[in-house]
Amino acid sequence: MGVQVVMGAMLQCSFGVAPSSLMVLPVNRVMAPTPAANIMDSKPMMNILPFGMCSSMANPMVAAATAAALGVLTPMPCIPATAAPWAPGCPKALIGNMPALESNSKLMCSYGGVIQVVTPGQFVVMDG
Repeated sequence: MGVQVVMGAMLQCSFGVAPSSLMVLPVNRVMAPTPAANIMDSKPMMNILPFGMCSSMANPMVAAATAAALGVLTPMPCIPATAAPWAPGCPKALIGNMPALESNSKLMCSYGGVIQVVTPGQFVVMDG
């Protein structure tokens, strides 16, 4: 059982150098106490903002910069590439007809990073 994740939650990517903040649009009309997130709040540059610099060799920009530096890992600016929803979510609590996003959920980046919730944005509402 995790904590309900809301707008302003702090996120971290395993290949990013800085945390980022989750952006949740108020389209689901559920507040807990700010707009509550569901598993579909995973769109890059809309919900998931950059994590500073990326160090994943699966990122084409990092691979190109590293090759140009003769094999020395060269981080490049993060551009999130999330294609799938958050998993697992909380199927017992629905937000906008989708499972609620909880603090235990993870999001995969297409460049190999795992995005996790560091701080859920609130500590009043529990999922479960």
